[in-house]
Amino acid sequence: MILSGGSGLLCSHHRLHLRFSSASRLVTTQAYDPLRILFCGSDDFSIASLKALHAEHVKQPGRIASIDVACRPGKRVGRGLKQLRQVPIKATAAELSLPIHEIDTFTGWKPPVFPDGPINLIVAVSFGLFVPPRILNGAKYGGLNVHPSILPDFRGPAPLHHTLLAGRTTTGVTLQTLHLKNFDHGVILAQTPPPGFEIPHPDSCTVPDLLKIVSPKGADILVEGIRKGLFVAPLKDVGWYSPKQHEDLIHAAKIKPEDRHIDWASWTGADISRRHRVLGPLWSRSLVISESSGPIPTFQQRRVILTNFEEVQPLEGCDSFALVPGLPFIDGEHTVDVNSDKGVYVFTRDGKLIRIHQMKVEGQPNADALRAALKARMIGSRTFSSHAASFAPFHNPLC
Repeated sequence: MILSGGSGLLCSHHRLHLRFSSASRLVTTQAYDPLRILFCGSDDFSIASLKALHAEHVKQPGRIASIDVACRPGKRVGRGLKQLRQVPIKATAAELSLPIHEIDTFTGWKPPVFPDGPINLIVAVSFGLFVPPRILNGAKYGGLNVHPSILPDFRGPAPLHHTLLAGRTTTGVTLQTLHLKNFDHGVILAQTPPPGFEIPHPDSCTVPDLLKIVSPKGADILVEGIRKGLFVAPLKDVGWYSPKQHEDLIHAAKIKPEDRHIDWASWTGADISRRHRVLGPLWSRSLVISESSGPIPTFQQRRVILTNFEEVQPLEGCDSFALVPGLPFIDGEHTVDVNSDKGVYVFTRDGKLIRIHQMKVEGQPNADALRAALKARMIGSRTFSSHAASFAPFHNPLC
């Protein structure tokens, strides 16, 4: 029934709906004390979250009372370790006029205490140090973490690299609590809905490209989670991976130099191209003739970094080299000349042909591949009776 009166009067059903909606909002948004946050971060991914939190602090100081920033100390780098490289988030914190705490360990360190009370929420985003139970238990609301994957998939320190290495076309972000014992094992409080958002141009996407996409989304999920008070007990786990799906999960282990070491016996041309795009210049090993060799040549191992290469169409008359993946050769030259514009080639396990334009042999500068090979004495400047000149395979078993 419509009540009499002006147009501003509501029907009883509509008023009941409003009361129900208000009650629902009260249920979904938990009340909490003004937050005194210790934000632990390092890189561009964490910078996006810090900026979003600071904007929320300025807009809603009753919600976020203060933000202190913890980061790792700068490290000496370069020749003679004369240059001090600071973590990127330190400059951002300084620009925002936020207190900065440089710590390389939590041992013996205590969070700041304010007139209104101690730090009551820890936020760690791409920090690198494990926040110990002593710090988490000392904060009333524990800790939060933003992770650039749909956990528990790609749990670990390098989720962006491994997402691209796995050839995924979708990804997401997760807001979780900080676990007392392990990285990335907290309660999932919010998460990108299935199947995740699309990765633009997944066949050419790089880690910096993906970082630009996930960083604002990670910042959004953090601020929205704080607005809703998702960190206030009782916590609700909203992770949508089923136990059955856990069988196919990938651990995003730390990227190490060995991950760029080409496995000629196993990697296809697509594997090599993808790893080069995601991880940067790949490397292999080769034997070179020792400079002190006498009448009988002796060999030394040298690391060879392939700094510029591309997949090309097969060359006529070089099929025999495809039988030995990782065996570099120079095509079309009976006399190997340092001034030749010919390239260095190598076949992959699946028969794809790669032309190496530039490479860096250990102990030498980056150079044209043929010049680098001759200078490093990977091959001698002499006449060959075969159609193509070859030299020691990159994957020589003696390496």
